[in-house]
Amino acid sequence: MNLFNSALGKNITFVRPAYFIISGFSGIPNIDYYYVFLCFVYIVSVLGNTVVMAVIYLDHNLRTPKYIAVFNLAFVDLLGSSALVPKLLDIFLFNHRYISYNDCLTFLFFCYTCLSMQVFNLVALSYDRLIAIMHPLHYQVKVTHRFMLSLIAFFWVFANTLNFVAVGLLTRLSFCRSVAINSYFCDHGQIYRLACNDNFPNYVISCLFPVLIFWLPFIFILLSYLYIGCTLAKVATVQEGLKAFRTCTAHLSLVAIYFIPVLITFTLMEKINPNARIMNLSLTSILPPTLNPIIYVLQTQEIKKSVKKLLKIRRKSKMIKKCTPNMTHSL
Repeated sequence: MNLFNSALGKNITFVRPAYFIISGFSGIPNIDYYYVFLCFVYIVSVLGNTVVMAVIYLDHNLRTPKYIAVFNLAFVDLLGSSALVPKLLDIFLFNHRYISYNDCLTFLFFCYTCLSMQVFNLVALSYDRLIAIMHPLHYQVKVTHRFMLSLIAFFWVFANTLNFVAVGLLTRLSFCRSVAINSYFCDHGQIYRLACNDNFPNYVISCLFPVLIFWLPFIFILLSYLYIGCTLAKVATVQEGLKAFRTCTAHLSLVAIYFIPVLITFTLMEKINPNARIMNLSLTSILPPTLNPIIYVLQTQEIKKSVKKLLKIRRKSKMIKKCTPNMTHSL
């Protein structure tokens, strides 16, 4: 991180605290039940995303460009939940609100990277549906395994670079007043506002973050589905249009689950209660990784068929194992 400090061209001593304090909710009775709920949600998230990843890996028919993005989404959801929830429970349920300076920046990096990749995966899936519906004859040529892997790799590099810069710029801040972070995790916006020296570069990053990892992806997804809807309305019958749009229902559900709570929070940022803001953002970080695998299993025919096929194969293998000892005994 010295790269960011030396870039200033001055020999400056930065005052870095030994720890930060995560304040979290304030004045809410029996809030421990909420953390128990988060623990339950986390377990469901781990199981659900592991199942989706296992099904895609085991079924060769699902090794298509679309399911490369779905696999990556499940992986990011699993990684993001594991980076956030166990630490969240440790901080609040076991009252370990003091977090060291380096651990806090690491916590921030992983949380923001996973949140960014959740959005970018939705962009990749949106592009996949756009080409599949609008250019079905050219889909195999335009959306190849190589293209999807390259797109996801680019998103990973972009998300890591952006968050590395954000964390690096935090290391040039001095904290000589409060070290209490008014959030449920090491939130970038809450940290840089505690600094007592120039935090303008951090302010610029905080303005770029919503644009690059929220508004631009959201606008792209919105425009892609508006284009799909308008085109289908012109060239297809109602039944054909509905049939084509049904292939998008799972993805649209994921988009709604992720973006609606964030839109509400951003719209009511000045009016919303701090506890309500923390509650809304924490649920936005935790519920989508839990609901994503459930939605894909329930609304995607390919995964339904794959799960049924894998269960049949498992039952057959169990029956063969049971029959084999009996046959050898009779012989």
